[in-house]
Amino acid sequence: RAVMRMSPFAASLILLRHGIEPVCQFACRDRNRIGLQGDLLGAHALGIQNILALTGDPIKAGDYPDAKAVFDLEAVRLLKIVGNLNRGLDGNDKPLPDGAVDLFVGAAVDPQCKSKSGLERRFEQKIAAGAQFFQSQLISDFDLLEKFMYQIANGYQKPVLAGIFLLKSAKNAEFINRNVPGVEIPQHIIDRLARSSQPLQEGIKIAAEQVQMASQLCQGVHLMAVKREDLIPQILDLAGIPALAIDSPHANII
Repeated sequence: RAVMRMSPFAASLILLRHGIEPVCQFACRDRNRIGLQGDLLGAHALGIQNILALTGDPIKAGDYPDAKAVFDLEAVRLLKIVGNLNRGLDGNDKPLPDGAVDLFVGAAVDPQCKSKSGLERRFEQKIAAGAQFFQSQLISDFDLLEKFMYQIANGYQKPVLAGIFLLKSAKNAEFINRNVPGVEIPQHIIDRLARSSQPLQEGIKIAAEQVQMASQLCQGVHLMAVKREDLIPQILDLAGIPALAIDSPHANII
């Protein structure tokens, strides 16, 4: 949502230093092709391999609506540039001084897109441009996710991570419906949160149930617990997802 937070580049490096393999997001909204390529080369040099190539949400959706957007590229063109870097070439098809990089690049997908033909066309464009995995937008309709997986995605054998959002209250769910394009939290979920005397705990249960549903359809999840990332282990435990052994004395702080 174009909200100012720590650089994904820096956050990814912190995670890497704690033994956790990150997925670093690169948004075309904030940098031109020179800056993007420089940071991609820097990410590779520092051992950050997984890249999520995004166009980026519009500036007016965030907390600095008067900031200046860049959008020198969009997601498909950024994917192609990463492909070039992996072949040892820059965006102008000139050889890189230090040779090819080895980046594993993915892209975003919205299984709830109202146009199936548009969804399929954009998905195929991103695969043709080099996408090796996909992270979905916030999923609220698991029937649409199932249709997308069986009718489109499974034929390409690219891993898909479903976006699961921690809803903290009925008011939070209503805010999402008003402000996040393409997402409609079902009324029965809103009612369930409204009825609960502990809406946050109910939201944790809902997220865990959605993790379980997603695990039957796709290859993983992208958990979004905005400002309550500390609750992610609780969601995963409730969903029955076994913990990974992290070889780091500081891993428990992440």
